Amino acid sequence: MDTILVVLAVVVLGILVLAGASVRVVKQFERGVVLRFGQLRGDLRGPGLTMIAPVADRLHKVSMQVVTMPVPAQEGITRDNVTVKVDAVVYYKVFDPVRVVVDVQNYEAAIAQVAQASLRSIIGKSDLDDLLSNRERLNQGLELMLDSPAVDWGVHIDRVDIKDVALPETMKRSMSRQAEAERERRSRVITAEGELQASEKLAQAAEVMAAHPAALQLRLLQTVVEVAAEKNSTLVLPFPVELLRFLERATPPEVPPSAPEIPETRVRTGMPAGPTPINGR
Repeated sequence: MDTILVVLAVVVLGILVLAGASVRVVKQFERGVVLRFGQLRGDLRGPGLTMIAPVADRLHKVSMQVVTMPVPAQEGITRDNVTVKVDAVVYYKVFDPVRVVVDVQNYEAAIAQVAQASLRSIIGKSDLDDLLSNRERLNQGLELMLDSPAVDWGVHIDRVDIKDVALPETMKRSMSRQAEAERERRSRVITAEGELQASEKLAQAAEVMAAHPAALQLRLLQTVVEVAAEKNSTLVLPFPVELLRFLERATPPEVPPSAPEIPETRVRTGMPAGPTPINGR
């Protein structure tokens, strides 16, 4: 009796061991690829419990989630001979688990190496201005460069983003000086345009005042009001010449008083000019 119980216990234990070696759990975001004696089986194991042969089968689980892989900063020289460091991030996902297991040894390391090489290639083909301001086009080009070999491995590249571009300190100072010069140029152009518009308006105002001198008087009075608002004790006010001319035209000319008639003085020949002598003196 004891021998039978021992045998039953050994059999149950063996069944449990075989069951533990045969049962596998595949998660919802995973797919299982089964190799029997190293040979690929055609079926994929979906999420849930799955059974495999304890000794003959090997189950390889492949994640179908989107993977975020940061690309280390790569140093390179741009097309306009500027040394920069650029880092990026790659988003990819597996669409064919069989290719990932069979066609490439380690697809994650392969994607990482291709991403680094492609990033250095993009740096060498681009100008510094493109790296700083036209990143969207560079992201698309980098995505195409990565997606071409990744499709053969069963991986699809969803998105590639260039995160940061590190510049040397000397280049930063040069760009800062360039930006300051550009701002100074814009300010001078704006000031010159303002002066031009102001001069045109002043010329129009001068034409109006020349045709209507009373407008100049009104402007003069307005200036007096503005200056008097400051509560100054002394007021120096120029008097325009045009206003004087206007007042001269408006005031009738005065008739000067008639001068007394001067009697005609006769000068004798041979005598000096002077008063006429009286009584021979």
